[in-house]
Amino acid sequence: MKARAACFGAATIVSALATGRGAAFGVRLRADAEADLVPESGGLAVEVEPKDAGPTLARACVERIAGRLGKPVSGRVATRSSIPPSRGLKSSSTAANALVLAAAKSLGATLNDLEAVNLGVDAALDAGVTITGAFDDACATYFGGVVITDNRQRTILRRDRLPGDLVAVLAIPAGKIEKTSLKGVDFSQIAGEVERAFADALAENYGPAIERNSRAYCRVLGIDPAPAGRARRAGALAAGLTGTGPAFVALCHPTDALEVARAMASESSETRVVPLNATKAPEVAS
Repeated sequence: MKARAACFGAATIVSALATGRGAAFGVRLRADAEADLVPESGGLAVEVEPKDAGPTLARACVERIAGRLGKPVSGRVATRSSIPPSRGLKSSSTAANALVLAAAKSLGATLNDLEAVNLGVDAALDAGVTITGAFDDACATYFGGVVITDNRQRTILRRDRLPGDLVAVLAIPAGKIEKTSLKGVDFSQIAGEVERAFADALAENYGPAIERNSRAYCRVLGIDPAPAGRARRAGALAAGLTGTGPAFVALCHPTDALEVARAMASESSETRVVPLNATKAPEVAS
């Protein structure tokens, strides 16, 4: 049967690449998925927007659902996302959650929250769109709010919410950073600093965590941290690299958002002001 699902995106507090533990928070960048599937052999038609996201992840999500059911699956799936891919804004995790939920609903499969998240993580690994599976990103996009995780054990250590009177300002460069380009990077050299950022996150000191994490990853990735500095001088409470970039995120009060966006803007990037998200993915399109 035909089914729909949706999921909102997220941004980084602490990236798990260096230590295996991470934290992220939900933002209202949306991905929608549609599925019309049957439990039988046949072809799978995939439609993806934006097209540069590619069909591999969608196919992997359907294959993981088929494996969960123990039978072949065929039909059609489609995704539409407002999240630019390969910028550090969790486009793959968001799409995977929406796809898994839509496919499961279409096939009448019942999944609990962590089953759905883990199927999406496994599919992202199968598709090669993530290095570690990004369990922290998958949970933040699925549950909304702040989620702190141990990605190695795939366990949630804490869930929280940022103050409701904040918004996120995103600076999104035109260029991408593909995950395949990061396989030779030695993230262990910043593990100590990232561990300190993670300790800040566990202590609910999210602003210092974002900024310490950003300094460390900008250094090892060779990314200019200037947008974060400009955002703080313009009134942001915290600002830093999200994921492995090249996008930056700033947290500020709505009254400061325009000035922060102007400060972060450049000729090679667009800025967006978006609300934070605390809505679980199954409730977004219900």
